[in-house]
Amino acid sequence: MLRPERMRRLLIVAPKSETDTIVRELYRHNVYHIEDFVPESGSSDGLSIGHPLSGASDAASGLIKIRAIENACGIDPENVEVRTRIPASKVRAMIQTDLPAIIEEVEGLVASRSRLEAQQKEHEQRAKELEPFVAVPMDLDLYRGYTRFSVFTGHIAHDVTIDAPHEKYFSDKVDGNMIVVVVPNEHREEVERTLLDAGFQAIPVPDETGAPADRLKAHQEEARRIEGEIAAINGKIAGIRERHADFLVACDELLTADVERAEAPLRFATTEETFLTEGWIPERNFEKVKEALVRATGDRIYIQELEIEDDARVPVEYENPTFASPTQMLIDIYARPRYSEIDPTLMVAIVFPIFFGMILGDVGYGAILLAMSLGLRKIVKGEGGRMLLKVLSYASVSSIIFGILYSEIFGSALPWPALIFSRHLNIGGAAGGHGPQVVELMIIAIWIGLLHITLGRILGIVNARKIYSGKHATQAVLSHAGWLGTMWGIMLMIWAFYAIPLMPDLTGLPVVAMGLNVAAVVGVVLLVAGILGIAQENPLELVELPTIISHVLSYARLVAVGLSSVAIAMVVNYIAIGMIIEPQLEAITPVGVIIIIVGILVLLMGHALNTALGLLGGGLHSIRLHYVEFFTKFYKGGGKKYNPFGMKPKFTEE
Repeated sequence: MLRPERMRRLLIVAPKSETDTIVRELYRHNVYHIEDFVPESGSSDGLSIGHPLSGASDAASGLIKIRAIENACGIDPENVEVRTRIPASKVRAMIQTDLPAIIEEVEGLVASRSRLEAQQKEHEQRAKELEPFVAVPMDLDLYRGYTRFSVFTGHIAHDVTIDAPHEKYFSDKVDGNMIVVVVPNEHREEVERTLLDAGFQAIPVPDETGAPADRLKAHQEEARRIEGEIAAINGKIAGIRERHADFLVACDELLTADVERAEAPLRFATTEETFLTEGWIPERNFEKVKEALVRATGDRIYIQELEIEDDARVPVEYENPTFASPTQMLIDIYARPRYSEIDPTLMVAIVFPIFFGMILGDVGYGAILLAMSLGLRKIVKGEGGRMLLKVLSYASVSSIIFGILYSEIFGSALPWPALIFSRHLNIGGAAGGHGPQVVELMIIAIWIGLLHITLGRILGIVNARKIYSGKHATQAVLSHAGWLGTMWGIMLMIWAFYAIPLMPDLTGLPVVAMGLNVAAVVGVVLLVAGILGIAQENPLELVELPTIISHVLSYARLVAVGLSSVAIAMVVNYIAIGMIIEPQLEAITPVGVIIIIVGILVLLMGHALNTALGLLGGGLHSIRLHYVEFFTKFYKGGGKKYNPFGMKPKFTEE
């Protein structure tokens, strides 16, 4: 539970004639993680990379065609719901009989659509080029064919005065204005300079004849006609998607399996007569798979269990209770655990929602986030998104529970007083009972920080004994113990001199020496011993001593961020209800009704914004306390993801 799943390292050797049988058996069980064979340069051990099985090229070619058809039809296997699983034998038969006709039909429709889309773009482009000329009452063929005159057409910032002999037409009805100027050739340069000084931008005359308005209309009508044909083709493609989606995704799944099996020998080492592969298999599956391989090959196989020499090479598979599985997403964002170290998933699955609830402890906001997470889980198809939404649903339930304990709902008090400590602020005269108990809440946060960090250091000691050996392990254990001694030594010294609420009062203990009582002396001893323990591993670590205090105080964010959310909620209530709505209820008027509606909108928008801020603040700060303050005490990460050779069929069945 607190460790990744136990793995065994295997060496499998068999004759080449058994390659297909063994590959199929390993693929069927879907538990064997292959270690790719990489030949060493200059090696003379006679091993080389294997060759694909027969049929690999045909399967890969078929898979490419299937995925092209899926892409054309807008089919995503991840988003296709399983209505019925098709037998693999039936799928293979349909690949030979039905698939060629489907491919031919879809390819024909896609080719027709591409041709029509190109034609549509051409007509739309021509229509765009014609638009400026519609404002000029002149046929397009009159702009060309002159030997003694030059014609200027284009956009210009404003009308311009031309001194040379000319004919001009200016229109401000066109975006960017439109100007047409006809001048004798001998005045061309003079007029061109005048136009450029006025910001003239030339545009070419479309290579067409007739009135621009008529040509524009013709192109627009043709573009609309083509759009209708494209829509009809899209309708036919949608019909194919509706009729054949189940078959196409089943083909994709089946051919993907064929390709993966056929290309598996590329990951093996081979000699002239045999092949061999190294890999990993979960301990609980070892005997079952071994028996299956021996039975399938008629005992023509050699299987040896190898020692695990380097835990960094071991693929890591999580082994957690069902409720903790979604939290694995948060661990992977940081780093997957190494094989030998403690997996913190279960601890994060428990503590993260508690931190989130402490920050956003409000029944109303928690209910909104819970409803949102449950609703989005029906829409979001990706596994990662669904896992994060499950984590959010757990955190939302925690927020509701803490809201009940804090007696909070949208910044207002519930019918009962706070069951633990109150966070209600004195805003608008609504302090809620005895007002906020900030000091007590801060001290609770400090206690949480002390215990959380202590747990991290203890786990660090356990990990050090698992990961390291010899002198290195001893140094790491003493270093973690030193950090613990230093932190608790500082706390004992503080308690020896100051009486702090909700913390041990050690000020009354008898004085031993130099004005220091028993607690202070023990604190000094722990502090000195802790510093020595830290320094024995690496003296440079002593510069990090101030982080002991900063990391503990960092847990104050559990209170500070939560109080900011309460303050925003109460301010929203005071502005919307106390300042806008309530004064209008004394004497309702038509204008007052409008103001009340405005107040309701302010109330809804304010709480919607605060819900978003609460989600962001509660989530980020809760996970930050794990990543920075907790994980840095014991967690290295960097494990390799367990990627078994095989597939769990979704659309097909053997």
